[in-house]
Order: sequence, then C-alpha cells, then structure tokens
Amino acid sequence: MYKVLRREKIVPNIHLLVIESDAIHQNAQAGEFVVVRADEKGERIPLNLVDWDEKSVSMVFMEIGTSTRKLAALTAGDEIATLVGPLGKPTEMVQGKRILCLGGCYGIGALSPVIRAYKEHGNTVITAIEARSAFLLYWQEKLKKYSDEFYEITRDGTQGLQGHVNDFANEYLRTNQVDLVYAQGCTYLTYLTSETTRHRGIKTIVGLNPIMVDATGMCGVCRVIVGGETKFGCVDGPEFDGHQVDWENLLARRKIYLSDEVYSLSFFECETYG
Repeated sequence: MYKVLRREKIVPNIHLLVIESDAIHQNAQAGEFVVVRADEKGERIPLNLVDWDEKSVSMVFMEIGTSTRKLAALTAGDEIATLVGPLGKPTEMVQGKRILCLGGCYGIGALSPVIRAYKEHGNTVITAIEARSAFLLYWQEKLKKYSDEFYEITRDGTQGLQGHVNDFANEYLRTNQVDLVYAQGCTYLTYLTSETTRHRGIKTIVGLNPIMVDATGMCGVCRVIVGGETKFGCVDGPEFDGHQVDWENLLARRKIYLSDEVYSLSFFECETYG
C-alpha cells in the first residue's frame, strides 16, 4: 500500500495527487508516467508524472469515471493499492530550439515537467494553455517560471485570448518561427494540433492517452499505429510524432473500450471541461 500525502482539487474535475515514494524519483524524467490503482478491486490508471522528489511523486488527473472518482475521494493519510513507475519513454530533449508547448485540461499539468526540461536544455519555450473559461485555468505561475512567452486562452474570452488553442497556434505559427510543437491534453486537442502543423512541416510531438491495462507492453490494449507500424503507448510512448499517428484508428479503438457517453466525453472533453 502507498500513502497519500495530498489530494487537492485544483479546478473543477482536475485534481492533484501526491503519493509517498522514496524510489521513483531516482529514474523519473519528463514525459514519463506512473500507474496507480485506488484499491485492490480498482482499475490500473496511467497518469503523467508532473513532479517528484526524494519523498513523493505528483500526478494530475481528470475526474471522469468510477476509478478517478475513487482517487478524487482520497485524503491525506489514505492509502492506494498500486503505484508503479516510472514507465514509458521520456520526452526527447533538444537544444537551442524554439518550442511551442500547448496544453489543456489535465494536459496543463503534464506540461510542467516537460517545459522545465526544455528550458534547462537551453531552448526558448513558448507556452499556451487553454480552458473553456478562466476558472478552469491553473498553474499559470508554475508554467511561467520556465516559459519565455506565456499565453492564456479561454473560449468564452474571460481571460487572455479568446478562442481555441488551435486558433492561437494557427496565428502564432503564421507570424513566428517555431522549430518544434509539443502538445498535451485530450485527443481532440492533440489531433487538431497535429493537423494545424502538418502542412507547415513543423515537427509535432503529442502525448497520447490510449487505454492501458498492464502498461508493460504485454496486453496490447494501448496499441496505436504510428508511421504505418503498430506501437504500444506504454512502452513506445506515451509521446509520438503527431504527423505519424493514425488518428482514425486511435479514435476507433478508444470507442471499442468506452461507452458512447464516455467516448464522447473523452474526445470532446476540452470542449466540455476546459
């Protein structure tokens, strides 16, 4: 069992979970994830690592179903049944590049370690985060710390620029030189970002969120087609070249494992929650 040090609702439906760990930090890198399980009968849930130190690891998750509701009900001192990681491949680092980083929903939290690593490697980091309304934006100061430029986007115009992150990306790329685009968030956001940058030929890395079970490459549930080849989100990802992802296949596979209601939320959650 693993002790909960902190569970905090950051904004509606988005939670921070801090779990006691004295080992994961030794190998943790930006872009990797952990698998948690709320109790012995619960699902194994992959969550992006957003921070870590000698005593704990931190994750941000979206409350969307039974298993995440169990996580959202935890309080300091409670215990969870499973904590495994770090898993996946870390974000590929580059140096001396101009990188546009985009995030929405739980993806805002997932941006944090990545932009920190990009900045520490001498890159110019432009960060843009999106939500439906101002009250769904979070971690602005944390992200600004490692950003050379920082933008907020709300679809109702209550804070920052009005519109969708894709509208912002279109305009920004039209007038600014960018070497790499990195996107974290729901499938809708990562798909649109990839389509926006495709015709410009700007390399685009996206964090995918396919359904996972064992997270070791054995079950095959998280397989995706990338560049015409079958890859596994857990061991080959979770980050991939967005221009190489077979998005039609990814969305069809997600629908197999999810009810119509949850599938619709998963694909359009940025439109619903931020």
